[in-house]
Amino acid sequence: MHRFLSTFASRAKPCRNSFFSSIPNPSSSILCGFSSLCTPIKGWRGFSGESGGRESLLYDVVIVGAGPAGLSAAIRLKQLCRERSADLSVCVLEKGSEVGAHIISGNVFEPRALDELIPNWKDEGAPVEVRVSSDRFLLLMKDRALPLPSPFDNKGNYVISLSQLVRWMASKAEEMGVEIYPGFAACEILYDKDQKVVGVATNDMGVAKDGSKRETFQPGVEVKGRVTLLAEGCRGSLSEKIIRDHKLRDKGQGQHQTYAIGIKEVWEIEEGKHKPGSVLHTVGWPLDNNTYGGSFLYHMKDRQIALGLVVALDYHNPYLSPFDEFQKLKHHPSIKSLLEGGNVLEYGARTLNEGGFQSIPFPVFPGGAVIGCSAGYLNVPKIKGSHTAMKSGMLAAEATFRKLAEGVPMESYWDSLKKSWVWEELHKARNYRPAFKFGLLPGLAISALERYIFRGRLPLTLKHGKPDHEATEFAGLHDPIQYPKPDGIVSFDVPTSLYRSNTNHEHDQPAHLCLRDPAIPELVNLPLYAGPESRYCPARVYDIICFNSGMYLMKSMVPSFR
Repeated sequence: MHRFLSTFASRAKPCRNSFFSSIPNPSSSILCGFSSLCTPIKGWRGFSGESGGRESLLYDVVIVGAGPAGLSAAIRLKQLCRERSADLSVCVLEKGSEVGAHIISGNVFEPRALDELIPNWKDEGAPVEVRVSSDRFLLLMKDRALPLPSPFDNKGNYVISLSQLVRWMASKAEEMGVEIYPGFAACEILYDKDQKVVGVATNDMGVAKDGSKRETFQPGVEVKGRVTLLAEGCRGSLSEKIIRDHKLRDKGQGQHQTYAIGIKEVWEIEEGKHKPGSVLHTVGWPLDNNTYGGSFLYHMKDRQIALGLVVALDYHNPYLSPFDEFQKLKHHPSIKSLLEGGNVLEYGARTLNEGGFQSIPFPVFPGGAVIGCSAGYLNVPKIKGSHTAMKSGMLAAEATFRKLAEGVPMESYWDSLKKSWVWEELHKARNYRPAFKFGLLPGLAISALERYIFRGRLPLTLKHGKPDHEATEFAGLHDPIQYPKPDGIVSFDVPTSLYRSNTNHEHDQPAHLCLRDPAIPELVNLPLYAGPESRYCPARVYDIICFNSGMYLMKSMVPSFR
């Protein structure tokens, strides 16, 4: 962790410690413990020495995740400090090698939250330039497409690279005094004796695949804060633990979260086919009528387009492969002609939380809050969550400042959220996603009724269907899906795509995907569901190896995939 510590030493005013003994006149305001909540605010940052073999860094606020929510929270905190002549130390941890590394380009961006956060963002050089110029919505069949009225409200929105936007936001945050440390994943929640969250610990480095310590071993660092904000994104491991342990979903809207997998490529296409700002969304083929999902195609600048397919994870057929469905999609006449003559620049995948309003958890826990996609503020019918994530981060920052300045409980974040346009927007959109549990055509009909007749004010709230894992049906109820082989021109195999994802790992590093019960794949998944693990992951993380003896082995093929 010496790089982490040396970076810290160059930016912060340290406590007396051997790592920082060379720095003269350490600040007398540095504390190696927590200060009273109701005393005048004076920022503190420090280095507390070893704690169980790990060094500790101390801040007022620790934010886990340098995405739109985390960076919005950091910027808003520093704005409040300037407005109130206060000084709070703010640290942001980012697991990616650099800010934006885990965000693949291509996003239709609604600038509402950015307008509030940085009103002069245009003058400040924000990489938000390409306005939406056209907005189409198609119902795809195998060889043709039926135009439908577009429900996406993209007038005034922009087609952007979200990774470039968060890098720009990070630079603004650092200009204001926020300390951002990329390349360090938070792996553990830290508690005090009263089970209040007091920060996080980063991964140990230099650990071999078998768990032994290599010569390069360095223990992780404890990063402690008076308030901890979790902005890890969808299915963040620490956020999920906090939500589960504190029963936050039951305290919130009460329904389970439902998820989708999104697979995306960035292409560079021929100049004559490029239409900057053009936006296309589709439903229907290649997915069956009982599988919720659809595709998107956004024309960015510099002849680049973002193309992707979203597949809800409550699909019934265990033989379905989201990766192969995406490859099929690219052969549709409406899409293939655009791609021919172009080349792929990037490939990636991520989960999306689609539960919406019904699944919002109570976002506050002792010592901090959950923000952004960690909580789940995606507007499903818009397929947009960046603006709501940013606003949630801003609201959490304001609650954090009130707590540290005035002793106001962090629950004011929840109160502010329910009074905000985020709550209103998600409430109006609440019935679109659960409507599709009845199938594609009924879902489209209910969605049209909700949008054009009731305008989000239907006098009932639909519930989600079964949790995603319970929706999978036995393999015997379905025929295996025979996917065509990729042509190497517009469709590709998994190894080729993984190469484009820039996924790098050491051969001797520990796997971060671990089975809770290694017997389940052989005793349950394979005989009942035909081993869906070998298909549902777009990186083919797991594979099933069959031996002549009749024995089976579930093998982890790669240790990580972003």
